[in-house]
Amino acid sequence: MAITRRQWLTVGLCVPLTLAAGAQSAVSGSASGARTALTLLVGAAPGGGWDTVARELQVAMRENNIVANPQVINVPGAAGTIALEQLMQMKGQTDVVMVTGTVMLGGIDVNDSLHDLTETTAIAHLADDYEAIVVPTDSPLESLDDLIRALKDDPGAVSFGGGSLGGTDHLLAGMLAQEVEVDPTEINYVPFAGGGEAVSALLSHSVTAGVSGYNEFADQVTAGNLRLLGIASPERMDGADGPTFAEAGYETYLPNWRGVVAPPGLTDDDSAELTAIISETVATPEWADALKRNKWIDAYQDGREFKSFVGAETQRVEAIIEGLGL
Repeated sequence: MAITRRQWLTVGLCVPLTLAAGAQSAVSGSASGARTALTLLVGAAPGGGWDTVARELQVAMRENNIVANPQVINVPGAAGTIALEQLMQMKGQTDVVMVTGTVMLGGIDVNDSLHDLTETTAIAHLADDYEAIVVPTDSPLESLDDLIRALKDDPGAVSFGGGSLGGTDHLLAGMLAQEVEVDPTEINYVPFAGGGEAVSALLSHSVTAGVSGYNEFADQVTAGNLRLLGIASPERMDGADGPTFAEAGYETYLPNWRGVVAPPGLTDDDSAELTAIISETVATPEWADALKRNKWIDAYQDGREFKSFVGAETQRVEAIIEGLGL
């Protein structure tokens, strides 16, 4: 018998009980315990954007004695919505936060998640980056125009490798197809659990093109293994030798933000303490170096501002998905 999506998510929720126990919940205490041990929950496999954010935070926290024992736990699947469901089971728990972003908003909608980010406790908006499209260096596609021509000739023959269904990568591919009058529901999109898997698929020529944040591809572009066709940013990025979509004549634009949320049910004091931990972390030299190395754009907002931002972004992404017929 086929397992329904709701049943599948319920199976996935078996893990949070272990996670919650392992994190030594401070439900009845205060978030000050998070300075002793803090779990950074990541809804994707190691090697992707959220995982990188979590591990950069971990290093900065540890090196500056902000948190004595920060640990990263990966719970990949369904564009981060499995991790979200786990976080929702930890109501009132003060020693765990989850890295999230634009990708999860799309995944929540496409996967009919039981919850959305507006139900979590907003802690901080950290940084933004921009999507890029790349191909293997030996690909016959030498420009974004070449890719568009191939897409218009036969949408199914051009495979895009990226993150989860409904995530930023998927939305960008669909928006670009829509702009050039290709039915976005006809594109051949191949989802992967993390950026590392998408890069491997590109290098093995399993997909035609890759779609992700530029930093996911930067090392392979620099090494000469991948060719950058374009970046969906308003201006050229430092260190990225390739045109913006606008320079190539396309209007598609979709920033990819990253932030941190906590379980629902926290007191104002507990929420403020977790926000203080993140605020101190992003003020460190280690985090400044992480922004530079990963080509992230500093976009820090505290919990109050981030809560409003998440609400607005939820509505915006829902409208994009509806417009694309996804």
